[in-house]
Amino acid sequence: MAQWTSAVGTAQLARLIASQQDRPAVPGARKAPAYRTLADGIRLLVLEGRVPVAARLPAERELAVALSLSRTTVAAAYEALRGEGFLESRRGAGSWTSVPAGNPLPARGLEPLPPESLGSMIDLGCAALPAPEPWLTKAVQGALEELPPYAHTHGDYPAGLPALRRMLADRYTERGIPTMPEQIMVTTGAMGAIDAICSLFAGRGERIAVESPSYANILQLMRAAGVRLVPVAMGAGLSGWDMDVWRQVLRDAAPRLAYVVADFHNPTGALASDDQRRAMVEAARSAGTVLIADETMAELRLDPEPAMPRRVCSFDPAGSTVVTVGSASKAFWAGMRIGWVRAAPDVIRSLVAARAYADLGTPVLEQLAVNWLMRTGGWEEAVGMRRVQARENRDALVAAVRRELPDWEFDVPAGGLTLWARAGGLSGSRLAEVGERVGVRVPSGPRFGVDGAFEGYVRLPFTVGGPVAEEAAARLAAAARLVGTGAGGGAEPPRTFVA
Repeated sequence: MAQWTSAVGTAQLARLIASQQDRPAVPGARKAPAYRTLADGIRLLVLEGRVPVAARLPAERELAVALSLSRTTVAAAYEALRGEGFLESRRGAGSWTSVPAGNPLPARGLEPLPPESLGSMIDLGCAALPAPEPWLTKAVQGALEELPPYAHTHGDYPAGLPALRRMLADRYTERGIPTMPEQIMVTTGAMGAIDAICSLFAGRGERIAVESPSYANILQLMRAAGVRLVPVAMGAGLSGWDMDVWRQVLRDAAPRLAYVVADFHNPTGALASDDQRRAMVEAARSAGTVLIADETMAELRLDPEPAMPRRVCSFDPAGSTVVTVGSASKAFWAGMRIGWVRAAPDVIRSLVAARAYADLGTPVLEQLAVNWLMRTGGWEEAVGMRRVQARENRDALVAAVRRELPDWEFDVPAGGLTLWARAGGLSGSRLAEVGERVGVRVPSGPRFGVDGAFEGYVRLPFTVGGPVAEEAAARLAAAARLVGTGAGGGAEPPRTFVA
């Protein structure tokens, strides 16, 4: 019986492998044999989760033709992978990917490291900061005081607690976007919100237009739902959204949904202008596309300039075209799994009805905590602390990377939590792999793209500062030297680092 559970097509695997080679040659780097380059490429694809574990690979002859290599080269690469534990084969069943015993299974998203790993590893994978105390403790204490009346009920509120729905609606109204509580549904984080929206609007095989690059966890959520991702290239640097391109994609591909992060885009940090937002909404309306506006970074402006533009939903106040997603996780704390959707009342009713087959509702205590923060002014105080911390971390990280890696290219965003860096002609996938060996965890660019794009990039979050930022940059520089000289296999284990 075959041990594989999925299959990777020949053309797909060839595209993924080719994307790793689409970068400038590094001066002085040793040229590896063709079979070794191919084996390393497939191994990296497995380690990053871009080729699943237990996926059947193409036959040697088919892959050789697609890559313009000899069958002997492909056979040698497969044999090397078998020897390293990344491939298993059986006569008549083909070859399928695996991971060596003791290795953790790869993940396509950006899961946080377990706390016990943080002593020797600097984690730049997860763009999340510690809780802004004392506001977390105060919010939970306030929620506990308000809990007793709710404890006498069944505790299931599929649309969210009425008090929090009203609070969120009022906050939109105060920003000049008239909103009723009936236009709000509280969810378990922004991921829960987007999952519910995709389930409602886009079945398997439907098209969803996404920025390229875009947020890795959302891309993986959509892939898992079986939709077809239509990438729309972001402009260079912080220029953001090319509306001529967006209009063409929405017109020609007619996607059911489009997903955008207009406020300090993850990962590039770009901020869409009022004109771009207005044009995006008009293009989506003309194409009959529902536009998901992810506002999870909207409150994280770190510099006084530029002024914040209007919210995307202000150009569609009724919510017939724009479905807005917000969250407490980025602006407050990732452990506070409270998100929300703002949309037309009929959309909210449909989302709430579908929730009976999902998670039923969001924890009451956490909803009370967020409502307490917003009602008492604690939210503004906590978010202000978050901005100061993120700004200090950003400035420390930027200075350290510029000093240690002067050939890396990036634009410094005015807000958000991430820096999108071109890694000096090196492979982001190899930097990620070697970085773990020298004690720094960084996500490579292809996690944020579709079909292997952005191999030459990495994403750096504003989660460490001071001496830790300096050490992180030093370890990245060490990884870059090893990758650049082709000596990544000899990386030294990381030393324990205490902030």
